[in-house]
Amino acid sequence: MQTDDLASYKTFGMGGVVGQPHVYLIDDDSAVRKAIGWLLRSAMFRVLEFNSAEDFLRDADPDGQGCIILDVCMPGLGGLDLQRQLIARTRSMPVVFLSGTASVSTCAVAMKLGACDFLTKPVDEALLFAAVERAFARDQAQREERSRSAVTDSRLATLTPREREVIGHVMSGRLNKQIAAELGTAEKTVKVHRARAMEKMQVDSVAELVRTVLRAHPQWSFAPHGTPH
Repeated sequence: MQTDDLASYKTFGMGGVVGQPHVYLIDDDSAVRKAIGWLLRSAMFRVLEFNSAEDFLRDADPDGQGCIILDVCMPGLGGLDLQRQLIARTRSMPVVFLSGTASVSTCAVAMKLGACDFLTKPVDEALLFAAVERAFARDQAQREERSRSAVTDSRLATLTPREREVIGHVMSGRLNKQIAAELGTAEKTVKVHRARAMEKMQVDSVAELVRTVLRAHPQWSFAPHGTPH
């Protein structure tokens, strides 16, 4: 990492300035890295530079705000290998690949793994700036989605086992009397559990309940005893 970048880290922390997105630029070619860093800074992007994937993993927060511009071919840990490691962490910033020698198959693998863009060197500045803006937008959308999911999970955690079981049946489209028969209880009791669960989830309709839960957990299902999976 460059000296001025390190000073920024010491001042603001490993995620950069709180609340402000950064471009995390990783390239082992110092001339290319400096040129691209200068270009991005001239367009008022905040840039943190790393000369290897290993340096990035050691010094940076992979959940920092912004995006990663990543060279494909580097000594040691290559770009695709780093991308796979970041995917395993599940909360990584979007990746924009930059390469001068990559094959079509390499590009295809990167995009299949979720890369935001794949640019070639020498890069056109308009394409570079547009790619960074798209990556920033994706990062912001992902963060907002995670925030909504966290809220949903916190509300689900307030439900009793029986309330979770009842809303599982509700989400499956069953009527109160059907749920009561399934659970061996009175329909009135089901209505009470259902009303309390809806209140805790802060939803006004079954449709809103389904949207809220499935948005946070697309594969959501309930086991026979109300345990979510």
